[in-house]
Amino acid sequence: METGAFAVKVRRRCDRVRDEAQDSTDRRPGQQARAAGLRPKKGIALRLKIRTVAVAAAVTPVLAVPSAAAAATVIGSGSSAEQPVLTALFAGYAKVHRNVHFVYTADGGNAGVKDVQQRRSQFAVNTRAPLPSDSGTVQYKLFLDGLCVAVNKANSVSNVRLTRAANIFLGVFTSWSQVSGSGLTTTIDPIGRNSAAGSYTFFQQAVLKGQTQASNVEQLSSDGLVATAIKHDKNAIGYVGLAHAGKSSGIKTVKLNGVACNATQIKSQKYPLTRFIWGVLSLKHPNSAAAQFFDWVRTSSAAGKIVAKSAVPAFNKK
Repeated sequence: METGAFAVKVRRRCDRVRDEAQDSTDRRPGQQARAAGLRPKKGIALRLKIRTVAVAAAVTPVLAVPSAAAAATVIGSGSSAEQPVLTALFAGYAKVHRNVHFVYTADGGNAGVKDVQQRRSQFAVNTRAPLPSDSGTVQYKLFLDGLCVAVNKANSVSNVRLTRAANIFLGVFTSWSQVSGSGLTTTIDPIGRNSAAGSYTFFQQAVLKGQTQASNVEQLSSDGLVATAIKHDKNAIGYVGLAHAGKSSGIKTVKLNGVACNATQIKSQKYPLTRFIWGVLSLKHPNSAAAQFFDWVRTSSAAGKIVAKSAVPAFNKK
């Protein structure tokens, strides 16, 4: 799967990234800043902005699409929040690339990155931005999503300030009587994700300002489990990706700072917990079939229509 002209292009581009990373470590601080602004020469194919997390610098690689490829099984892992979107994208991609078969394990975005680092997976999908701990990977923005805060339908609350959401998940607020508009006086049952999830890290950064969820937060292994728990507990509040917050989910999303978690507000990035979804490849051993799939997800109109059903396209042709 790593042979052929396309694999050579990807490998050469990753080699250039590593060379620039090494060169930047030998520069003084002012020189490093200038080096981070450099871009490789333009190619004839799609240019994708990526982050090389080892040096926290953005560069622009060129991904070329191979004219033909042998049958391939591509192993991936990562986000459960985006699993509904990915399942539909895999099916859509198979219609135009019948030789590619995907095997995907939804073990959490953070776990997926580690899978790529340790070569257990050939690609991963994550719901938070790259971190220094993601060294040895290269990451691509694929599309937009919102992390929705949701409650049971029996709860009357319709809007929560971001600071109040933080207080709930930090254990400062433990009774619904402390949250205006809920119509409840019972104990709050906060539900979140475990540390294997990219959403856990994103929520920790965006809402908790780096602090850790309180011990009373029930930590579950998937967004689907979080949504189910909220549906069956009138005192619950939790966070899930947009794909798990639709009408069929049986839960109610609340506004954050007066802004709804919906496609329109996410597209404009006015919703406070808007985020990019990231595709992850190995820097040293990039998988060509996975890279081609990411290119299709980002750019094709067909993929954009699929993404729009449960997330928000960011780069796709109309």
